[in-house]
Amino acid sequence: MTNRAYSILSVKALDDAQRVITGIATTPTVDRVGDIIDPMGASFAATIPFLWQHVHDAPVGETKFGKPTANGIPFETKFVHPDSVESATLKDRLQLAWDSVKTGLVRAVSIGFRPIKYAFMDGGGIEFQEIEIFELSGVTIPANAEAVITAIKSMDTAARKAAGVPEPEIPAHPDDKAAPGKKVVVVKLVDPARDRAPPVVIKSIKPVRATQ
Repeated sequence: MTNRAYSILSVKALDDAQRVITGIATTPTVDRVGDIIDPMGASFAATIPFLWQHVHDAPVGETKFGKPTANGIPFETKFVHPDSVESATLKDRLQLAWDSVKTGLVRAVSIGFRPIKYAFMDGGGIEFQEIEIFELSGVTIPANAEAVITAIKSMDTAARKAAGVPEPEIPAHPDDKAAPGKKVVVVKLVDPARDRAPPVVIKSIKPVRATQ
């Protein structure tokens, strides 16, 4: 399952004729515990899909990221023009997405990403030092960014449960395995030995006398 992170949409330019926007995907706060993403550690394909409201079967365009900086990642998103499609449903979605961003009704973007390297911070939370970004999405958010980002994450959780989709694999802090600030590489075993081993049943326990 892809992890998500949200940030305020900062539009630097908008070309209404070509339906292109350029902006900055600022360093986002992932959730209430204070997780952060280092933009300098982000990797991505040359072109990634731009989704509408994080619905994976509702793309509305494509995005190209620029060179990451410490303040965020510049991007250019080109929306598909409704006149280029025949489906009435798709036309409506494309027009809705463009009008919503153009008028400022949609004020945030969200990345879908896979964590590669991360560190547990002294004050709590996780610093994602290296990630792979799969997609960018336009999402609705009003002026109170922090409160609504939390609400969006809650809606994501409810939607996953309704669809029977597992939660994203964001690691918990292993107090007995890694010290705060230590770099950790995520490793997932495809066929762990413990799952293949037969169960062991203890039938009896015999006391052992100590020898002098």
